[in-house]
Amino acid sequence: QGTILPAPNFNPVMDAQLLGGALQGICCEKDVLIEILTQRCNSQRLMIAEAYRDMYGRDLITDLKENLSHHFKEVMVGLMYPPASYDAHELWHALKGVDTEEKCLIDILASRSNMEIFQMKEAYLMQYNSDLQQDIDSDTSGHFRDTLMNLAQGTRMEGYADPSTAAQDAMILWEACQQKTGEHKNMLQMILCNRSQQQLWMVFQEFQNISGQDIVDAINECYDGYFQELLVAIVLCIRDKPSYFAYRLYNAIHDFGFHNKTVIRILIARSEIDLMNIRQRYKERYGKSLFHDIKHFASGHYESALLAICAGDTEDY
Repeated sequence: QGTILPAPNFNPVMDAQLLGGALQGICCEKDVLIEILTQRCNSQRLMIAEAYRDMYGRDLITDLKENLSHHFKEVMVGLMYPPASYDAHELWHALKGVDTEEKCLIDILASRSNMEIFQMKEAYLMQYNSDLQQDIDSDTSGHFRDTLMNLAQGTRMEGYADPSTAAQDAMILWEACQQKTGEHKNMLQMILCNRSQQQLWMVFQEFQNISGQDIVDAINECYDGYFQELLVAIVLCIRDKPSYFAYRLYNAIHDFGFHNKTVIRILIARSEIDLMNIRQRYKERYGKSLFHDIKHFASGHYESALLAICAGDTEDY
């Protein structure tokens, strides 16, 4: 359900040659970069980078960084990372930048599968010679940190569901929302980070039965800060990941005066997974298409690159 699919009749050598021409010329031909890099899947882009290195003896990412600027550069360079490396890159900058970017940590760690987390940790270690969990430990704090650490273990059960324990778990979650002690917060995050998706579906249903309240509303009432945001993100991602990302994109576009980093990260990271579904949820929920809103807020080659990744239909304008 992605918007970027493998290009038919793919020729990495020809693409590398076209990119070389676009980058080496007197003025950089940005349209050529958009045309090629947004219309090839990630594995094809990696083959282009290899052909480019063979042809010019230069690194494509380095050449993109040297020839481009601002947000357009972030998009083009971001497209050149394999998915796990891109997640690692984003986490590193979120943790090691001037200010910790908690929302980036939430978006990535609340939504990735065990396998994706494992690959991201490997990439993080290779790229930065640093341990992701240790960096989370030293750069965040409190129950927010504990929950991130738990998610970064990538130990969520898979495919297992036990109706008999769902009511018990729901009871523990309800108590955690009433009591709010440190121990209750630990139990709350342990259940949300480690139970399987199927199990949590049943737990959320039981929670509604016991408390007469939706679990998201209960968390919002009882907790605050980034801990609360992270717990809600976990619940929303378990229920419907495309809806979660549609909600995050809408906020990034409308609430923060176009938060470029968030928009770029979500579009690139989801482009081959579920960006079609995200677009659909966005339109259903907010009335305007994602394509329309990006067009309204971004401009120039940056806008063209985002729209090419988003991919729109004529009724989206």
